[in-house]
Amino acid sequence: MNALPEESERNLVLEVRGLSVSYGKVEALHGLALQVHRGEIVTVIGPNGAGKTTLLSALIGLLPARGEIIYLGESQGAGRRVEQLVRQGMTLVPEKRELFAEMSVADNLLLGAFDRYRAGHRDELETMDQVFDIFPRLMERRAQMAGTLSGGERQMLAMGRALMAKPRLLLLDEPSLGLAPLIIREIFRTVAQLKKTGVAILLVEQNARAALQLADYGYVLETGELCLEGPSRELATDPRVIESYLGLGGRHLEPR
Repeated sequence: MNALPEESERNLVLEVRGLSVSYGKVEALHGLALQVHRGEIVTVIGPNGAGKTTLLSALIGLLPARGEIIYLGESQGAGRRVEQLVRQGMTLVPEKRELFAEMSVADNLLLGAFDRYRAGHRDELETMDQVFDIFPRLMERRAQMAGTLSGGERQMLAMGRALMAKPRLLLLDEPSLGLAPLIIREIFRTVAQLKKTGVAILLVEQNARAALQLADYGYVLETGELCLEGPSRELATDPRVIESYLGLGGRHLEPR
């Protein structure tokens, strides 16, 4: 009977306790607590300005934060550095994708493996083949300049570049942003496939309907605080979530 908690604790990749972030005197996040386990997709949904991107930036060390961030069983101090977290397997796919437009698809991917290469790993070509298996369209466009790709292809490249680092925790910031519904479904199908590899995924999304269909567990973030949480299927049927995010009269509808 005691095996389940031990197994859950062993598979815990990220735990956040009392996380708060301020911009000057304005507190953007207050007292957040969340968990992400191995092979699990956890989503954080909420309107624009709720603090979703701020959360991911704080987790990966781009913003100073108060509270406790425990990654792979180790508490990350205030001096945590992005490079160190990336080396330990935490990778962020930013909302704006931030690709090198005048470099080829292949070269953008290789940059994702740079830190592993610097650490002595020489498996970047093998890893690139694995990325091409996940995103065949990138294989077709491997010599094409990143700046000439479509929006969906740029999102695939941003995710592929992150996978080149062989992450244990993948942070996805609004992967559906600006994409057509058909492309969104394709991107989210790929995220579901990544889960099967054992990587933990923290998905920040304004597209609540799609996010809750994909994720195992969800949190609702509003004005810097978590107001609801639970298994995604339960959140998707919660009247408060339906009214604010899923209802036909809601303000945050999935694009059709």
